[in-house]
Formats: sequence, structure tokens, C-alpha cells
Amino acid sequence: MRVCGAVRIGFFTAFIAAASLGEQVQGSLAQTRPSVSLREPANMSSRKESAPRKAVGTSEIRYTAGLVSGAPHSSEFAIAQEIATVLESGQETGPRGEMALRVMPMVGNGGSRNILDILTLAGADMAIAPVVLVDRLREAKTFGDIRGKLVYIVPLFSEEFHLLARPEIRDLTDLAGQTVNLGEEGSAGAMLGREVFNGLDVKISEVNLGLDAALDGMRNGQIVATLLVSGKPVNFLARYAQSDGIRFLPIPYSPALERDFLPSAFHHEDYPNIIATGESVDTIAIQSALFAYNWPIRKERFQLLELFVQTLFSRFPEFLGDGHHPKWREVTLAAQLPGWQRFRPAERWLERQSAGETALRKRVRPVP
Repeated sequence: MRVCGAVRIGFFTAFIAAASLGEQVQGSLAQTRPSVSLREPANMSSRKESAPRKAVGTSEIRYTAGLVSGAPHSSEFAIAQEIATVLESGQETGPRGEMALRVMPMVGNGGSRNILDILTLAGADMAIAPVVLVDRLREAKTFGDIRGKLVYIVPLFSEEFHLLARPEIRDLTDLAGQTVNLGEEGSAGAMLGREVFNGLDVKISEVNLGLDAALDGMRNGQIVATLLVSGKPVNFLARYAQSDGIRFLPIPYSPALERDFLPSAFHHEDYPNIIATGESVDTIAIQSALFAYNWPIRKERFQLLELFVQTLFSRFPEFLGDGHHPKWREVTLAAQLPGWQRFRPAERWLERQSAGETALRKRVRPVP
């Protein structure tokens, strides 16, 4: 599957970001950014804030549910686009072509901004976000007490750490003292990447650029590696090959990472132009989930999300076909997210499904 539109957006982003690349990299060479624990996210006030206030929706977005995802090149954005496209099809329209439900993918950074958006923006109802990051934001009360503000609809899939490096970099120890891009500030790569490098005791000189600008910096030798946290395979990377001077650097699954991260690996089937047949590269991953704003039950937005859940869950088998992103095959609708409350209409839908299956099994007797 190709996400051509997302790639074109990525090229435009690269054009803008590349203009300031040299200055940012040179500045980073002068000093090494200290490692920041995700429990105290960078660029966020250490003072515990009150929970942000949600803006009131307008009539223009009455039937449109906003879904915040990752950057345009990410698999998370591709997943959001697939949700929008599939759920739009097959709907009856009104006299002016209006639909009862429309899903609008919204570009996020895959990190803390995704959560801030659904806490504050009128048109942002849901977000795909890493569970560990949202857990940390809740524990640290970075955005105040958000326990009653967020619910989850369904756990999704794992997001892998793609650590791309120049050919002369053979392992993590070679990154010590080198300039490494962890992604834009506030992204999952920046916030979690610092913790990973700190846990592995690898001290780097950090820059925070978009993926396009970072890859340009790698080609120019100004950056030796860049980190991308996204579900494999990332179609943006499919056009690259080892001949382009990049490779995947293994990230070992060490005891220091066992609490919050999962073991994973890249295979030839994931990136045939980068990884040779029969070979694999070890890496780590995090679990993602679809979170939603906890609208009061009498609000129109609550009813819109209820319709979204009913439509998504009932049409879920359509996403498991070959024409969709392979990450869909990791999703189990009935899976639970410990420590979080599920959106009540989603819980009710699953309960009805379970009850129906139980009744069917009771009616159908095995043939002796």
C-alpha cells in the first residue's frame, strides 16, 4: 500500500525544514542535550496544571469526528486515512449530499500534542497515541488530572522504533557523542527516545527535525542517525535502499527497557530494499491505542462517537484484507487496556457481541 498523498506532504515539510538544518545541527554540536525522563516531558512546565478546557464544537463539524494521528509519513496517519475512507463508503446521504458520519484525519506528532489536541480542540474527538506516553502524562499530571477526560475505544497495534543510521555506524556504541535526530520536539520519538538512550547508557547530541530534513542531514553527513517511532512497515521508507546510504541499527531488548517496551524485529518482508532475504534486525516497540475525549452522554459529540464505534466495529473485518495496512491484523477489538476506562458504547457493543455468540453456541449442538 502506498500513501502517496502523505509522501507529497512530507516532501513539502522537508523543503521548509531543510533550510534551517545546518544551523540547528551546528548548534547541537556545541553542546549535548541532557537526557530527559519521560516522567518530566521536555518543554512542559514542571508545575502541575489544571486539565485544559475543551473548546465547544461548531455546526460545521457536527457530523465530522476528528481523528488525530501521526505525521503524514507515518503508518498511524495511513491507518487514520483508511478508517476515513472505509467508513465513508456505503453510507446513505442526505438531500444535500451530507453524511451521518464523516471521519477527518488530523496531522499530529504521534506524541504529547495528540493528547493535548483531543483535550482542547473542538474538532478533535479521538487520537492514536502510545499507551506508555499517555500513562506517563496522566501520572505526571502534565495536563492536569486527565483520568476523567480520556477514555479508550480499542487497543491498536505496536509501533516500532526505526533507528536509521549511516553505513559507518555499526552499533549503538558508535552513536556516543554523535549527532542523532530523535524527531520533532514532543513527538513519541523525542520523548521516548531520550529515555531509551539514557537506559542504554548511550550519550548522544540530539537534534529535533522532521524525517525528510533528518534524512537529508544523514546524506550530507551532518547527522549520523535518526529515529522514527511508527508501525511497520512505514511506506515512506519503502523507496529507500541500502544503496542510499542508510541501514537499520539494532536496538537490543535489555533489562532496562523491559518495563515499558516490547521486543520486536524488522524482517526482509517488512523492508525488502533495506533488509536482505533471510535477515532480521532487532528493535523495540510500544503499544498504541485509540483514545477519545470523554464527552458527557447528553452531548451531540458523544452520540457521534457512539455512531463511529458502531460503524467501525461492525465493519472491522473489512480492514483485515490484503488491500489494507498489515497492522490491522494485530488489532483485537475485545482486548482491554489496563488502568483505563473504555468508551461505554464500545463496551456495550462488545458485550452484545459476546452475548450473541454465547447464545448461538447454545443453540448449535455438535453433531455426534
